Amino acid sequence: MHKGIRIGIIGGAGYTGGELIRLLLLHPLAEIAFVHSKSNAGNPIHQVHQDLLGSTDLQFTHEIDHDIEILFLCLGHGESTKFLQENSIAPSVRIIDLANDFRLEKNAKQFNRNFVYGLPELNHDAILQAHHIANPGCFATAIQLGLLPLAQAGTLNNVYTTGITGSTGAGQSLTATSHFSWRANNIQAYKTLTHQHVAEIHQSLSQLQKNDAAAVHFVPWRGDFTRGIFVSSTIETALDLKALNSLYKEFYQDQPFTIISEQPISLKQVVNTNKCLLHIEKEGNRAVVHSVIDNLLKGASGQAVQNMNIMMGWEQTTGLHLKPLAF
Repeated sequence: MHKGIRIGIIGGAGYTGGELIRLLLLHPLAEIAFVHSKSNAGNPIHQVHQDLLGSTDLQFTHEIDHDIEILFLCLGHGESTKFLQENSIAPSVRIIDLANDFRLEKNAKQFNRNFVYGLPELNHDAILQAHHIANPGCFATAIQLGLLPLAQAGTLNNVYTTGITGSTGAGQSLTATSHFSWRANNIQAYKTLTHQHVAEIHQSLSQLQKNDAAAVHFVPWRGDFTRGIFVSSTIETALDLKALNSLYKEFYQDQPFTIISEQPISLKQVVNTNKCLLHIEKEGNRAVVHSVIDNLLKGASGQAVQNMNIMMGWEQTTGLHLKPLAF
């Protein structure tokens, strides 16, 4: 007997695929029909995601079971497009893509499918009606959630933002900058002012502040830790701190995962959760909005499940009642 809708996962051996498997194994309304991986086909899932030993007997497969209702694509950037070109997926199958292939409006309509940008705090109603979702980027999620209320108020000006991310943001394949010997006791700026998430941030801000969208000047950093993102965005505003907190609390009052803190925030408050915490500081005419998320959950697989819940008409917190790793 099926416990819920049947789900397929393409690219299940990576970090986001592993997080998605962990979430869906415990989701009360979903059942994993198959987990696809060419390189691991035939191997037990717990051989790759070793924490799942005793939690599932599923094996990776190179076959695609078409008797599914939702397909998650946990592939590298550009690979989702290639996958849909090479495989015939029924139009009735809902797709949630975790790569960047369909996030921008110019790429959203392909293969007779229309992808909706899946930031729930911005596009809840569109997600509710959607059949295909482009899951936002991790840095993009953290930065946008720190800026959306000001964009809606029409008061957002140029933004200078910096953010630091853990090593899991680079994916599971080893590179020179993801080896432990490089990451340990080290930190580095990368893709300064050219990060691929800036375009989707501009797209969302323009959606709210249509007449005068602010420029976002973004400097990302590689950090000496495994997971999480901490972003600080500096803006100019005439609003005082009390007015800013009120503006943000009103904007997010119906959003279960985005929370305004009047106390300083830290990464450990959100790691292993689908939360985004925001904290605002004000000095003179400048304000700094800090935001923290888990890059693999609210920044990837957790948000993908949140989008699935909304799309299916379920309570969006279903299967996402997670506790932080406080220590």
